[in-house]
Amino acid sequence: MFINSFGFLFFFLPVVVLLYWLIPRGYARLTFLIVASCVFYGLWDWRYIPLLLVTTLTDWAAGWALVRSKGPRRRKLLLTAAVAVNIGLLAYFKYRGFFFGSMDGLFKLMGMGEPLPRLRVLLPVGVSFYTFAAISYAVDVYRGMIPPAKSVIHYLAWATLFPYLLAGPIIRYGHVGEQLEHAQQRFRLSLIGTGLFFLVMGLAKKMLVADMMAPYVNDLFARHGHLGLLSGWGAALGYTLQLYFDFSGYSDMAVGVAFMIGLRFPQNFDSPYKAVNPSDFWRRWHMSLSSWLRDYLFIPLGGSRGTTFMTVRNLLITFLLAGLWHGPAWTFVFWGLLWGVFQAVHVVARKKGFTPSWVWLNRLLTFLAATLAWVFFRATSMRSALDVLAAMFGLKGVSGGGTLAPVLAGFIIGGLVWVNFLPNTWEIKPQPKLRYALVLGLLLGASLLALSKPSPFLYFQF
Repeated sequence: MFINSFGFLFFFLPVVVLLYWLIPRGYARLTFLIVASCVFYGLWDWRYIPLLLVTTLTDWAAGWALVRSKGPRRRKLLLTAAVAVNIGLLAYFKYRGFFFGSMDGLFKLMGMGEPLPRLRVLLPVGVSFYTFAAISYAVDVYRGMIPPAKSVIHYLAWATLFPYLLAGPIIRYGHVGEQLEHAQQRFRLSLIGTGLFFLVMGLAKKMLVADMMAPYVNDLFARHGHLGLLSGWGAALGYTLQLYFDFSGYSDMAVGVAFMIGLRFPQNFDSPYKAVNPSDFWRRWHMSLSSWLRDYLFIPLGGSRGTTFMTVRNLLITFLLAGLWHGPAWTFVFWGLLWGVFQAVHVVARKKGFTPSWVWLNRLLTFLAATLAWVFFRATSMRSALDVLAAMFGLKGVSGGGTLAPVLAGFIIGGLVWVNFLPNTWEIKPQPKLRYALVLGLLLGASLLALSKPSPFLYFQF
């Protein structure tokens, strides 16, 4: 079930919200939330519910064991074991094929042996998100940043929370744990009103912008070998905007659904294409992932402490692993490495005093860097990515064999204006006034008309 489907919007969500508020506060309400979330996840593939529970409950058990353990050596062993279980399961289900495929390629180059045996394993939806969330719980308890969950019910209510389970954002226990444990709030219409605002805004981004651009962008990338200067930039800019409206749309919808059950999720996008440098970009783009990488990878590696060389090393490692987190493909690995290089160049340039003083130029350079990187993120192979880049740099002529559809050109121009000059969803303060209701009603109506064939959000694949 997609959250941008009639089944979710007109049956699952209204029924869950209604029953959630009718059920008395406390364990009964949270138990219902767990069951509803498992049903939602099970509608994708019920066979992976045990994997979800094993992954998350490993860290719940580790949290309680960490609190009861006094010796630092034992606590480190417990944390290491919990993280190893999570990473091991993630590696098996997500990266097994990538590893064996890469090994086969290496052996073939060396002229050695037969292909390694393959086992097709279906990737569990949302596994990257709930695995990172589970790891954050064990690490935060170990560090003493949060107390362990009051009970397994409170823990599972967070770990299986259906608004973010499939495609993020990465919600840590510290974000909503206290809300779940001390939830004494009663039903208020303002919760539904705010929730509807975020839900409709996110749905409109997805259905009226991202999905409208998708066929044209897909067509250009499919013809990567025949693009020219204009169509090459059309492919890159089109995907740059499509991905933003798609994923920020999902994040808005998740925030909206959470509001409807009395929970406040953290912001996941803060106008990233207004960023003035690569570091600023990652403080604004997919904020839950970038903060996770900072807190659980970059800082433990040493962060920006020490020499410039050490900072650059830590940035490259962090973003290389960030690329691999997104998918088992060399295009994602290179995308992550490229962002590591962008970050490293900015660190060195800033220390040497070489960064431009003009804000507009910094924004333009950052946006162009993001656009170039997204080409590798979208491409199905390194060859297709290099074809698009060659077209963008004019190596295949102005027109090539591909044309830029006027519809896509219009969306690109409008999208660039939107992301550069208009406020993001969090900067708009909805009010119970007629003009807000009319605008939201029109957006909802138009989005529902486009729901005849709902498509998955792009981040579902991660």
